[in-house]
Amino acid sequence: RPHRTELYEDPPSGCWPIVYSPDYNITFMGLEKLHPFDAGKWGKVINFLKEEKLIADDLIVQAREATDEDLLVVHTRRYLNKLKWSFVVATITEIPPVAFLPNFIVQRKVLKPLRTQTGGTIMAGKLAMDRGWAINVGGGFHHCSSDKGGGFCAYADITLAIKFLFERVQGVSRATIIDLDAHQGNGHERDFMDDPRVYIMDAYNRYIYPGDGFAKRAIKRKVELEWGTEDAEYLQKVHTHVEGALNEFKADIVVYNAGTDILDGDPLGGLAISPQGIVKRDEVVFRAARSRRIPILMVTSGGYQKRTARIIADSILNLHSLGLLDKERAACGVGSSSVDQMIRDSAKDFSNLSLQ
Repeated sequence: RPHRTELYEDPPSGCWPIVYSPDYNITFMGLEKLHPFDAGKWGKVINFLKEEKLIADDLIVQAREATDEDLLVVHTRRYLNKLKWSFVVATITEIPPVAFLPNFIVQRKVLKPLRTQTGGTIMAGKLAMDRGWAINVGGGFHHCSSDKGGGFCAYADITLAIKFLFERVQGVSRATIIDLDAHQGNGHERDFMDDPRVYIMDAYNRYIYPGDGFAKRAIKRKVELEWGTEDAEYLQKVHTHVEGALNEFKADIVVYNAGTDILDGDPLGGLAISPQGIVKRDEVVFRAARSRRIPILMVTSGGYQKRTARIIADSILNLHSLGLLDKERAACGVGSSSVDQMIRDSAKDFSNLSLQ
C-alpha cells in the first residue's frame, strides 16, 4: 500500500496547474555562480508570467518538499545516505567548494531546493492527470537514477513522478518520456531500462555529457544530433519523432523534459536553436499530446544562459495564447470540436514552419 504523502493532496480548484515555490532558487554566498546554471531562473520565469498577468501568487500551486519517504519510492536508502556527505553533493552539482561546507548547510542551501523541485514534479504528475496538463517551473533532473546522481541532478524527479502515478492513480499504467534537453537523459533511462510500461524518446547532442552507452539501450526513439544543429532541421526531427512516438505507444501520460540548453550559445549544449525555435518546439509537443488527449507534464530541466528564463516564460505565454493551456479541467475545457481544430491547426502550422 502506498505511503501517505502530502504531495498528492488536492490544491485549491481555482489554481493553474503551474507548480512553483520560492524555495526552488539556490543562493548561498555566491557559490552558485561557480556553476554555469542560472540558479535563480525558476523565480525569474514566475516573475515574467506575473508581469504578463498570466498568473498571480495565489493562482499557482505551491510546491512542497519531497520527504525521505517520498524519495524512497525510487531511491535506495544507501544513495540518500550518501547525500549526507558534502563532497558527494559537490561532485553531483559540479560546484567543488561545496565539498568544504558543513553538510547541514549543504542540505539547507542546495538539497532542499532540489527536493522541493522534485516534490513539485511529483505534484505536477497528479495535476496533469486531473487537468490535462501541468508545468513544474523547475525539475527535470534527468541524469539522476535510483542510486546515482550527476550533472546537477541529485534526485530522480521524472522517475518518481511516473512511479507515483503508476502506484497511486487508477488508469495510469503506461508513460512516454519525451526528453528534449540537449543532454541524454541517462537517469530515467537507467531506471526504466527493462520496464515495458515506459517509452522513451530522447533527442540530444551525441557528443556531449553523459555519453552513457548502457542507458541508450532504454531509448525507443533515439535522435542523435550533430554540433550546431539549427531550427529547421531540429523542428522537423522533433515533429516527426514526437508524432511517431505518440502513435507507436499509447501512453496515459506524457512527461516532457523541456530543457532550454539547446539554445544557440549555450556553454554546455552545443546546439544552435533560436528562442523562437524553442517556443515552436514546445508548441509541437503540446499540440501532439493535447490533440490526442494525453495528459502532459512539463519540467524545465537544463538551460545555462541568463536569457533562458525569458524564453521559458514566452513559451508558456505562447501555449496559453494558442489555447493549449486551459485553466479548467481538460475534459470540460477542450471540447472535441476544439481538439479537431487543434489537429487541423497543427498540420497547417507545421507546413508553414519551413517557410520561416
